[in-house]
Amino acid sequence: MGDKWSIIIVRDMFNGKKTFGDFLGSPERISTSVLTSRLELLKSYEIIDSVPDLKDQKVKRYFLTDKGIDLFPVMYEMFYWSMRNFNTGIIIRPDGFAGHLQMDPDKKNVKGMSSDQVINEAQKKYSKIRSSILK
Repeated sequence: MGDKWSIIIVRDMFNGKKTFGDFLGSPERISTSVLTSRLELLKSYEIIDSVPDLKDQKVKRYFLTDKGIDLFPVMYEMFYWSMRNFNTGIIIRPDGFAGHLQMDPDKKNVKGMSSDQVINEAQKKYSKIRSSILK
């Protein structure tokens, strides 16, 4: 899972992207062949899974498995590491479920919460997103 594209896909899933088309819309401009390959790889590692869309059975809706959700602390730390060392972070959409991570790089808390509390809250929030996908 150590390649850049897999990390970007997982990041995008934490930010609410669910479909092949959603992932293609990322600013990094992943090619369709690389995206297909990485989705298959992440699926083989049981980090993600998919279900057919209820409205269009040809469309797959991807979601993070429990193993994938467990990656959030790693993503969180990578975000802060890049903020501290490069004055930037992994792109987290402000409207995405992980949008609350855009904050002061010198502080690892949000609204008085510890990093563990932030991580737990984000993981719970994504679990709710996943539940809506699986309905």
